[in-house]
This record gives sequence, structure tokens and C-alpha cells, in this order.
Amino acid sequence: MKNLKTFLIGIIVGALLGAWLGYNKGRGVELFSNPFQERTVSERIKSTVGEGVEKAGQSIEKLGEDIKGTMDK
Repeated sequence: MKNLKTFLIGIIVGALLGAWLGYNKGRGVELFSNPFQERTVSERIKSTVGEGVEKAGQSIEKLGEDIKGTMDK
């Protein structure tokens, strides 16, 4: 019974620690920082600009494929 209790506590602690580290890694901040801390304005701007550049790149890539498709016909 003691082994089962230790095992379950280990699973719970591991899951909580993994969720904390995974959330911070997904946000692109230090792994052991506070996951509940509000993002600063500069972090939000960097995130938004990064997403915009990525979408623009995908649009340009698709436009290039469309032009290439019409040129091959």
C-alpha cells in the first residue's frame, strides 16, 4: 500500500511539473518562470509580429506556387 501511495504521489508531482515546464516552453519563456505571470506589452508585440511574418511568408509561398502552376500550363 505504501508503494502504491508513493507511486501515485510521484505521478501527480511529475504531471504538475511537466505541465508547468511545458506551458513555459510553449510560451517561449524561461522554464522555471511563473506560468501565471502576465505577459508584457513587448512580449505580446513580438508574438504578434512573429505570427504576422509567418503568415506573410506562407502567403508569398502560395502565390509563388500559383504563379509557377500557371506558367507550366
